[in-house]
Amino acid sequence: MADVADLQDEGEKVAPSSAVMGAGVQSVDRALGILEVLARTGESGVTELAVELGVHKSTAFRLVATLEAHRLVEQTSDRGRYRLGMGILRLAGATTARLDLVQEARPIARQLAVDTGETVNIAVLSESSALYLDQVAGTSALQPHNWVGQHIPLHATSNGKVLLSGLDEAALDAALGKLATYTPHTITGRAEFREELARVREQGYAVAVDELEIGLTAVAAPIRNAHGDVVASMSVSGPSFRLPEDRLDEVLRLVVGAAREVSHRLGWGHR
Repeated sequence: MADVADLQDEGEKVAPSSAVMGAGVQSVDRALGILEVLARTGESGVTELAVELGVHKSTAFRLVATLEAHRLVEQTSDRGRYRLGMGILRLAGATTARLDLVQEARPIARQLAVDTGETVNIAVLSESSALYLDQVAGTSALQPHNWVGQHIPLHATSNGKVLLSGLDEAALDAALGKLATYTPHTITGRAEFREELARVREQGYAVAVDELEIGLTAVAAPIRNAHGDVVASMSVSGPSFRLPEDRLDEVLRLVVGAAREVSHRLGWGHR
């Protein structure tokens, strides 16, 4: 019978044993424990960390070395002692920026939902998808789908188009991937999609009618930071029968104005 190494050499996928998975989870738990100890104590040596975690010193050292490689901990001037590293600030900064965005956008999103009667969403770019951070249901939406925390395709949504419109060519190529088909109206050709993004940049908004699913229409506008970068997108979405073409101009005016107001709150432009 072939052993695990033989199967892996032949390209077969071998499911990890429960023991291996358990050990992996335990290592993650212990690594998080080290971060919590350093957050509480300010700095600690490997021996102290081992005692706190109830593990052998060599185990604590391996965990600290891994965290140090990711800049989550760093050595102090007193060699052999560790404190939280700059990588923690990077992660915390990303979280804080998103919380600030939601906080600044929420009252404006609520008013936009009242003005349009439709669902308002705030989304940010998350690698090759759009991540929905916040949602406010309009009066016309009886039981809207909750998109918060979900990742959605970039090329088939108004939010995704807006987020992609702010990227340079290299970042765009990295984020796009395959343009999957969701409905007959989904844009799947790269050349055609780049033309669509050019229109979004020129217009300052994006529209998606029946592109992600039949019967769903959405319009979105960019939210910019103090440097003018597109950091998020604000959209209004609802059933296509409630957002016909002759109503879109008014909804677009409202969403563009709302997104601009959030951008001002984040420090972009001048009133």
